[in-house]
Amino acid sequence: MGPREACAAVLLAAGTGVLLLSAAALQALPRPYARLHALSPASSLGAPLCALALAVAAGPGREAGKLLVVGALMVLGGTLTSLAVARSTAVEEGRIPRDSPP
Repeated sequence: MGPREACAAVLLAAGTGVLLLSAAALQALPRPYARLHALSPASSLGAPLCALALAVAAGPGREAGKLLVVGALMVLGGTLTSLAVARSTAVEEGRIPRDSPP
């Protein structure tokens, strides 16, 4: 196993560990807002680490670039999705009015 494969394996193990811990926290936490806190490491750290591991394993080139773009989109998309879910949960619970500006 070369250094590239070893680095990819470490990154993949770290990303998978974060995803598994987030899934366990999601099952353990009872409230919706606490669950959002459990899911944010998965979208901001776990999935991008897995994409980075795949990019390292692919080596230099277009495929690695595409995987890095996908990882960056996961970071941005996960953050925006968490915000949207938190807002809709607050509206459903009556904490903020439905017609309030975002």
